[in-house]
Amino acid sequence: MVFSSLVFLSVFLPAVLLLYWMLPSTAARNALLLAASLLFYAYGEPVFVFLMAASSLFHYACALWIHRIKKWRRAVLAAVVIVNIGLLCMFKYAAFLTEICSAVTGLSLPVPQVTLPAGISFFTFQAMSYVIDVYRGQVQPQKNFAHVLLYISLFPQLIAGPIVKYHDVEKELAERSLDAEETARGIRSFTAGLGKKVLIADYMGEIADRLFAAPMEQVNMAAAWLGAAAFMLQIYFDFSGYSDMAAGLGQMFGFHFRENFHYPYGAGSIREFWRRWHISLSGWFREYLYIPLGGSRKGRTRTCINKFIVFACTGIWHGADITFLFWGLFHGCLLMLEEFLPFFQKELRGWKKAACHIYVLTAVMTGFVFFRAENMGQGIRWVVKMFTGMQCSSASMRLLLSVLTPVHIAAFAAGAFASVPVMETTGRCEKLQKILWPASLALLLVCMLNLAGGTYNPFIYFRF
Repeated sequence: MVFSSLVFLSVFLPAVLLLYWMLPSTAARNALLLAASLLFYAYGEPVFVFLMAASSLFHYACALWIHRIKKWRRAVLAAVVIVNIGLLCMFKYAAFLTEICSAVTGLSLPVPQVTLPAGISFFTFQAMSYVIDVYRGQVQPQKNFAHVLLYISLFPQLIAGPIVKYHDVEKELAERSLDAEETARGIRSFTAGLGKKVLIADYMGEIADRLFAAPMEQVNMAAAWLGAAAFMLQIYFDFSGYSDMAAGLGQMFGFHFRENFHYPYGAGSIREFWRRWHISLSGWFREYLYIPLGGSRKGRTRTCINKFIVFACTGIWHGADITFLFWGLFHGCLLMLEEFLPFFQKELRGWKKAACHIYVLTAVMTGFVFFRAENMGQGIRWVVKMFTGMQCSSASMRLLLSVLTPVHIAAFAAGAFASVPVMETTGRCEKLQKILWPASLALLLVCMLNLAGGTYNPFIYFRF
């Protein structure tokens, strides 16, 4: 559990930012950020701060061992991988694995009830990538433990990413300067991300939650498509909004995180979609799993197998449920299909390009149905409704009309518009640059009013 949104916006962030600007040196600012990050993570579940600190100390020591002692380097690296996978299995997958064992063996094993530390998937992947990069000789090990702990616990991206590689912030951990213009850009980026979350994702979430919770006999084709589309917009603006907020917060304190989303719904293939969606995660799996498995260097068949492994891991990374595994394998199947069809191996124009966009949107939307569904049964029935649910009973129409309020329609339209690259073009307009500050302040005020009204929902990726 983290600070409530209003406490974070009105107390925690302004206080940390003000103190940060008052401090005279990078070392003092690092100490402030470290204390603020640990306090931020400790709020509600203080015991997990010790878990994160212990994990950081373990990775710090292993990186130094690998670099200085040399002996047993591979064994130490293997221990790092095993410990991280073990942590994830213990906290995130224990219940899932127990249920699978019970189903396979026929035993009624007790399902462990384990509290999931917030953001464990993110900080374990960051820590693991640091040690792997030291092993590969791509970065030098950090001698200052406080820097390693700050890198792993930095509050702007601690809970829901993006996954930041150590070499991207190595220099900024040691030295960075205060810059009012950079801070201003960071505030605008943070506010834009908050607007995505509060004014689009949360309203789309209300539509999706209402429809997915309804009895299946009341869901017709229109409601099924609306629910799937609403969730597709919700998860994009929820997660890209958080990524924008994290990038903006980092920029306020002198850190620069790489882009995590780049208009994925404008992609013309599933392969391109994954170059635009959750870029830090797909890049992590490509660099630390896909390429070590052989990548595309060992023939087309081996390439497809490697992609299946990667996307199975991608699905399970998101959650301990068969629906997430299916979602990952579904995307793996689509990538394999594109690998063998010559249609996707060349540049397309005109109606063919438009057809590819429709295919990507339909495929991604269908996959997200299973991502959102409570179980595989609901996911399958929902997809069937999307293509065969022709009934128009009074109950079905009441359900559909209950979510088509003016504010939800406006949020849906805003989401559809903001999810395409036209926003990237309009953002460069010089005339629009002049109104960015007053527009950002107005947006922040509207968001805070919405938050005060109790319409805020936690970020989806907080549970990953």
